Amino acid sequence: MFGFRAPQAAGLLLLLATSVQSLAPANGCPVTHTVLFGYKADLDPETIRASVKQFLSLKEAALDPDTKKPYIISLKGGEDNSPEKSEDGATHGFVVELPSVEARDYYVFKDPAHQKFKAAVKDLVDKTIIVDFIDGVY
Repeated sequence: MFGFRAPQAAGLLLLLATSVQSLAPANGCPVTHTVLFGYKADLDPETIRASVKQFLSLKEAALDPDTKKPYIISLKGGEDNSPEKSEDGATHGFVVELPSVEARDYYVFKDPAHQKFKAAVKDLVDKTIIVDFIDGVY
């Protein structure tokens, strides 16, 4: 086909496959999912603590749909304590590291534990800011 002999075509396809793989989007790279919440000012501290605990529990509660094992690499968070005073209404920050773009997309759109948390937190916050990134991709 196209004037190539089978061995030449196979070599060319291997070269192209290798090149395409190295240029592929960083889907296999970890994704950092950052979340800033502005909890409502009239909430009692225990309600906020319970919400934060529920969020942090996703590290073990969010399960891969195939393996049924936790897939979040790391999850940490806490109350804002920056002296810069640039929080713009955010009271708490969280950083979730996920193994890939596909895992992040599953987490954001389908993971039952995360969906349950999102439903529980939506009436507790005035502000939500989410920024995702792959380290080193600018």
